[in-house]
Parts: sequence; structure tokens; C-alpha cells
Amino acid sequence: MDVSPWLWTATVLGLVAIIVVDLLVSDRPGAVFGAKQALRWVIVYVSLAALFAVFVGWYFGATYAGEFVAGYLTEYSLSVDNLFVFMVIMAAFVVPEELRHRVLLVGIVIALVLRAVLILAGAALIERFAGTFFLFGAFLLFTAWKVWVADEDAEPDPNGNGLVRWVGAHVPTSPHYDGHRFVTLVAGRKALTPMALVMLAIGTTDLLFALDSIPAVFGITSEAYLVFTVNAFALMGLRQLYFLLQGVLGRLEYLNRGLAVILAFIGVKLVLEAGHKVLGWEVPTIPIWFSLLFIVVVLGVTAGVSLYRTRDAASRPDTEEG
Repeated sequence: MDVSPWLWTATVLGLVAIIVVDLLVSDRPGAVFGAKQALRWVIVYVSLAALFAVFVGWYFGATYAGEFVAGYLTEYSLSVDNLFVFMVIMAAFVVPEELRHRVLLVGIVIALVLRAVLILAGAALIERFAGTFFLFGAFLLFTAWKVWVADEDAEPDPNGNGLVRWVGAHVPTSPHYDGHRFVTLVAGRKALTPMALVMLAIGTTDLLFALDSIPAVFGITSEAYLVFTVNAFALMGLRQLYFLLQGVLGRLEYLNRGLAVILAFIGVKLVLEAGHKVLGWEVPTIPIWFSLLFIVVVLGVTAGVSLYRTRDAASRPDTEEG
């Protein structure tokens, strides 16, 4: 896949333009971002991702378009699992409703910049050492096991991570929000607002999630251009998905199991491909169409079973009372 510098530049500028339009249109001062607005923007971002897949198919071929779609579905589904942590972080920082869209927007832009560095490093590592796929495959299998056995009742760290705690301890901070401002005056002295800290928490916490998701996308495609655009489209639509799914997230009780199955599948796929290409093993490799079908089926079954089971449980108290 030969991606020219002008296409890289045009893609990055296009993504920046989309973010700017999002900021100007949906983040007006005083506006509360509700479910209806979220649904419209989810449709917009999913449509943009679909149009980009069509472009990739026209410019590079159907195989690469399939890799983009499979990677996008994987990244987007992994991101849904992260939304609960974002909810906890914003609750811990008591983010006002009208500021939550801005927090997610800027926090995710930070995450996208940090992810770009990881993607370039991962692509360079793969180019130099083909055996990196063995490492990625083993890491994904280990991650799948961790996700499968994870304690669903465990509470995530509301302060995000050590970096946020260090900044809060060593830099003057204000306990009060000052609109969208990152810095305010406290007793005549400059101090960071909670707005700055929560954005740092969202952005850097998402980077920790990227350590799982980026190898997963590399398991579907080794093209850095596709890995970057997959992450960009998934992250840009994540804010809207947060507002749309706030009332549904708690019902997706089997989501972790579905994600564990997907991660394990991609891990096995990586090991098989690495064994075939690097060591010359006579083993079958998994085509992209099967990967795409597998991901769609697992996500569909996971969501369907989760919603059915939680709906059934929610209806029991009413039945008993009647």
C-alpha cells in the first residue's frame, strides 16, 4: 500500500477540519449536548467512515477497504468498553453537563495525537522485525484472558492515572470550573481549573486503552495509514456515542466477554500469519472477509444477549408487584 505524502497531508487536514466543524457547530456556549444531537452526529461520523471505506476501496482496492471496515468495527467496539471509565472520570470531577462535550472533544484530540506516535512506532517496529507479530499476538491473547476474567464490579480509578494525580499535587489548581477556561485566578495567582485536569485524565487514560486496541488493529492490517484512520474515525465518533449510550451502557453486561473473544481471535490470526510469513509454517491464514464476518457476528450476539437478559431482569420486579 503506497500512500503518498500529499494523501497523508490531505487526510490529516480533512480530519482536523471535521473536528473544527464539530467544535463550532455542536459545542456552542451554553448548549447541552443531548441524545438527539448525539444520534445525528453518530450517524454523521459513521457515514463519514463508510464514505472513507468507499474511497479506500476505489483508490487502493477492496481488500484494503475490508481491512479498514474490520479495523473500524474492532476499534469502535473496544472504545465502547472505555466509555464507562469516561463516565466515572467525569462524575469524579463533577463536570457540568454543558461542558462534557468539550471535555470529551479536547481529551480525545489529545488521545489521537498520542496514539499517532504509538502507531508510527508500531509500524516502524513491524517493518524492521517481522517477528513483532508474534509479540502482538501473544499480547492480545494475554489481554483477552485478562478481559475475560476481569472483575466487573471493580471500580476504575476516578483520577485517571498517576500523571493526573502528580499534576494535581504539584501544580496550583482551583476547585471550581471557570467556563471552558483551563487556567483561572485564585487569590490573584494562576491555577489550573478542573477542566484542564479532566481533559488530561480523559486523554491519557485513553492512551492506556490504546495499548490494547492498537495491536488489535495491527492484527487486522499492518498498514500504518489504515491503523491511523481507523483510530481517528473511531475516536472522533466516541464522544457522540458516549451521550447516546449513557442509559444503555449498564445493560451491556456481556460486552467484555465479546471483546475478549474478538481479541483472542485476532491474537490467533496474528500468530498464524507470523508463523506462515516468518517461519514458513504450513498453516491456514484467516482472510479479511472472515475476520469482518466474525467481528460482526460476535458483536451482534453480545449486544443482543446483553439487552435481552437485562430487559428480562428489569421486568421481574414489576411482574412480582402486579
